Amino acid sequence: MVFLGCSSSTNKKAGRRVTDAKGVSATSARIFYLQPWLSRSKSEARHPNLATKPHHPTKNLSLYHAPLHRKGAIHIDANVISTIVLAMHWSIIVLLSVRVIMVRPPVGVSLAWLMVIFSIPFFGAFLYLLFGERRLGRHRAERTVAVAKAFAPWQADLRREHSAKPTQVNPGFRHLAHQAERVLGFSPEPGNSFELFDNFQTVFDSLVRDIDNAQSICHMCFYIWHEGGRADDVIAALERAAQRGVECRILADGIGSKKFLESKSIAQLRKAGVEVVTALPIGLIRTLFVRRDLRNHRKIVDIDNAIAYTGSQNLVDPRFFKQDSGVGEWVDAVVRITGPVAVSLGGVFAQDWAVETKKPGEPPSANREDATTAGDVVMQVVPSGPDRHPDAIHQLLLTSIYAAQRSIVMTTPYFVPDDATITALLSAALRGVDVTLIVPARNDSILVRYASVAHFDDLMSAGVRIAAFKGGLLHTKSLAIDGAASIFGSVNLDMRSLWLNFEISLFVYDESFNARLTELHQKYLADSDWMDLEEWRRRPFRRKFAENTFRLIGPLL
Repeated sequence: MVFLGCSSSTNKKAGRRVTDAKGVSATSARIFYLQPWLSRSKSEARHPNLATKPHHPTKNLSLYHAPLHRKGAIHIDANVISTIVLAMHWSIIVLLSVRVIMVRPPVGVSLAWLMVIFSIPFFGAFLYLLFGERRLGRHRAERTVAVAKAFAPWQADLRREHSAKPTQVNPGFRHLAHQAERVLGFSPEPGNSFELFDNFQTVFDSLVRDIDNAQSICHMCFYIWHEGGRADDVIAALERAAQRGVECRILADGIGSKKFLESKSIAQLRKAGVEVVTALPIGLIRTLFVRRDLRNHRKIVDIDNAIAYTGSQNLVDPRFFKQDSGVGEWVDAVVRITGPVAVSLGGVFAQDWAVETKKPGEPPSANREDATTAGDVVMQVVPSGPDRHPDAIHQLLLTSIYAAQRSIVMTTPYFVPDDATITALLSAALRGVDVTLIVPARNDSILVRYASVAHFDDLMSAGVRIAAFKGGLLHTKSLAIDGAASIFGSVNLDMRSLWLNFEISLFVYDESFNARLTELHQKYLADSDWMDLEEWRRRPFRRKFAENTFRLIGPLL
């Protein structure tokens, strides 16, 4: 309540001092901010006549509605406030628009962010500052460059000593192998053997057995490490390995493995001698300088620089993981590799470890003569991420799709492609390539669920066959091309994997691997429903509208 104090006179007859409304002047008006009821009760207690004596309406109004522009008054004009806020809003829009244009993200991403900044005053700008750019932080960027330089001679030795001959790679994919080597530094390597697992029990059986047989090192990197079930068997195996002198190291993502990193198991592992480091740690202060959702999404196991695992499966038992999400158990695939590629995967882990621990990295070594006798499969390690070559995996994916002549089969849990990827798939289908997309029928992300299916009409119209897997959340990430080349690993067909996450992929130039992968794809298709274009077009308008709306923010998902 605003109470105006004014000049007063003393009524000697009444024996008390009363307020004289006529005595109010422009020079004596003062503003006091008082609690309304407390102020009234105190005034009435000291001056009872004030509560009972009638006042002229005009006089009362003169007290409570004195002009605020008089000397000593505080005057706030709503028009001035709105003008200031509007000026701030448009200043932010102009500055951030210039920033978006100069940073030069993909056109779809740029337009999506501009839409957010323009349509959501202030909060849209706040979202852009948090998530709009691939900010790793200055110190981390410097460490990444330093580690890459330290490992460059080691990579050069790998290329010189054990690169595949051109004749060992299918002619249709030599340019793909060359592009990957030129950008990321790893050449295709012969002499590997593999086992492709599509059952989590088999994966854990093999992994625990290899850890128990480890002689020197056991290094593991996972986006999600979740306690329970068979995952606890791996923890026990690591403790046994560390106690017998094996160098055991765990690199777990700060968000994906947050609960595990805060669990009692960490203390037990460290007590046994296992080193545990958080990849991309999070924090309130760090969020101001580093983009929070840049994550290490890799899945790598290196044992003795001779055996390696990679694929889509996190260190989780699907029977104990996200059972309340309503999508069933997660369905994954993992490849176990022996041969020189195990050394290359170990090198990727070693670089990540050096960056996170801020210690000089030590590249892995192995007996090349033993490694080359493992098999005859040609594989190429392809690490990707937002650090040095942020567009690499996206470009390589487009190259592989355009290289297809006969068939493309891909599996992904999150299908949110950009315009370039959609164009590549449409082009492949229209030129007669048999394109098959296998996705889960149910997804754990409502945003992805709507954004992904917005492209189905265009794809099916061009001839792309789409299968909805019913046996759980299909989490396998794979791409088979012409039965001669494959991409297998942790990369989803969404912009987060292609632009933001640290990922690991294997490019496999081998018909036997493709045959095994084809068997896996057929198994998925046997538990899937083919989508029908005419039936799909009959879905309700409200659903179409929702899908197309989420499609607009697809580049940000």
